[in-house]
Amino acid sequence: MNRHRLAAGILALGLLSGPVVAAVADAGEPPEPAVRTPEPALAPQSQPEPQVRLRPSRERGRTGRITPVAGAERLQVPAGVDPACAPWIEAGLRNGGGKAVYADLFAEIKPPLTASRPMISSYLPAGYELGVKLLIGIPPEAPLGEYPLTLRTGSESLTVPITVVDLAGLDNGGNVALRRTVTASSAHTGGNYPACSVVDGDRSSDGWAGGNGWNDATSRTWPDTLDITLGQERTLSRVDLYTIDTARYPASTYGLRDWDVQVRTGGQWQTVAEVRGNTSGVVRSDFAPVSADAVRILTRASNGANDFSRVIEVEAY
Repeated sequence: MNRHRLAAGILALGLLSGPVVAAVADAGEPPEPAVRTPEPALAPQSQPEPQVRLRPSRERGRTGRITPVAGAERLQVPAGVDPACAPWIEAGLRNGGGKAVYADLFAEIKPPLTASRPMISSYLPAGYELGVKLLIGIPPEAPLGEYPLTLRTGSESLTVPITVVDLAGLDNGGNVALRRTVTASSAHTGGNYPACSVVDGDRSSDGWAGGNGWNDATSRTWPDTLDITLGQERTLSRVDLYTIDTARYPASTYGLRDWDVQVRTGGQWQTVAEVRGNTSGVVRSDFAPVSADAVRILTRASNGANDFSRVIEVEAY
């Protein structure tokens, strides 16, 4: 199969806006991009990171089958989640046979929950697996409980339980900011940068400009703010911040450099930590325990020549 036909096969996915990557010229070759996007001159605005993943199979040996795969064995989601930051799971296909194929994956979920893509179709080389972000829609009227997500290809199927819980019952691993309400001073309109994504539990920068990560709208104007309300007073002593950091958009060039960590106690904001000169993708700020009902990130400068605030995730403990 020549490279032009393969690129057309991958593009036939029809799944995502922005560049589609990781096609394979021949089954025995390592993956390379089918479509290459030029590096932006200044900033990663409107340059979404790829969200279709094609990689060598994580399963050793050949099974002789095409099977569905998922990025998690189960998924717990809160009721009333902001639709702009819908929970998701990676769903896809694994080719355990000895030759390349075109394959279809069908996704079904118990109503009233919905899956963003009922079908995924793709060319799949032997010994590779493909993963795609599958968004789970949770309408406000959805009762608490378990909703099976079934992934099917041919006679093979895989079921992943999706459990809808009250926010107070969400397993947050101690991170009291998870899925809480976020208010930003502004948000860039040149891509998909919802403020709620900084508390969705996804620390990766891979979804940049595609719904994972906040970018303000006021270049070279400081400060910017992200406020996270915690629902009630909590004892806090640590806040972790993840800024954009990928091979394409390293933190040292595009990430957040200077910011203050503030908490709201007694109705007043107070600074509990300051970060200056950062070039890393994640920074942990520890401070003396304090009772607070909200956390604020007050940004002061970035490492980019265009000076935007770019935050992937904020966690509070």
